[in-house]
Amino acid sequence: MTAAVPRYVDWPAREVANWPIMTGGPQTTVGLVTTATGGSGAVAPDRAAADPWGVERLDLAAYLSRIGVVARPPSRAALDELHEAHVRTFTFDNVDVLLDQHPGVDLDAVQAKFIGRGRGGYCFEHSTLFSAVLQRLGYMVERRLGRVGDPSTAARTHCVVVVTLDGQRLLADPGFGLSLLRPIPLVDGAEDDYGGWAYCVRRRSIGDMPAWDLYRRRDDDWELMHRHDELPVHPIDLIAAHHYTSTYPQSHFRHGLMLTRHDHGRHTGLTEETVTVRRPGEPTEHRRISLAEVAELLHELQIPLTDDEQERLIKRLAEIRSAKAG
Repeated sequence: MTAAVPRYVDWPAREVANWPIMTGGPQTTVGLVTTATGGSGAVAPDRAAADPWGVERLDLAAYLSRIGVVARPPSRAALDELHEAHVRTFTFDNVDVLLDQHPGVDLDAVQAKFIGRGRGGYCFEHSTLFSAVLQRLGYMVERRLGRVGDPSTAARTHCVVVVTLDGQRLLADPGFGLSLLRPIPLVDGAEDDYGGWAYCVRRRSIGDMPAWDLYRRRDDDWELMHRHDELPVHPIDLIAAHHYTSTYPQSHFRHGLMLTRHDHGRHTGLTEETVTVRRPGEPTEHRRISLAEVAELLHELQIPLTDDEQERLIKRLAEIRSAKAG
């Protein structure tokens, strides 16, 4: 018999049609159930071992309220809704890395920042939060690490989530600068064009182990975004990868602002020197901007920084611009 895998179920055991309508999701107690890939009658393991990612600590009702979605049983439609709402609600950004105030990638720190403050962050935070939400709602998930850019030189510093639903594996990528709006089947050659944003998946091999490339359509070609492998991922792996990206002197996360907001029909990317606006089917707008315009765009994009954080961020961006100018 294979080892049991814990799943967390947060909805009442009743027909969907009889669920209460509420913006914050059902106020129910978390129930722990176990499933096994072979056999039956598995006994739930020790609670600490069963919950290494601490998903029981998630305030699911507050998360659902923040993104404006009601809890539903696992389905492709419900998963797509959650993923899109998450990507549109939370920015991708490295603001706390630049401010040397990053709280870490533990679930408690992430939910205080995302759910409590409405802030965003980078992949380790997005995937930590989103995978915990999915587990609490009864989805089977795997966290995986990948390499952004050239796989032969890049470190494994991107985190994605693989969801198994009705026998199909789906790639969820809520924490990338130009994120998928909805999961894409993890099948060689799978393509998805949703809202004018097109992506495809290609299967590769690392020795005998499968690996998966995610591409996005750029003009008339496919651009590689990242490659992830199927090695098991543990909480310490995210801690180590986050430590590297947030503290290593040569990490690009420490040398420039990376902030994106995915609105309906518009994707905005902001750096310390430029703003880039993409709209499906239209030419990309890209222009240099002043620090004053950066400050204005932080407000326009509704980035909930304190006055002190914004002041320190603008000061840090001025130092970066000056260093680049020589």
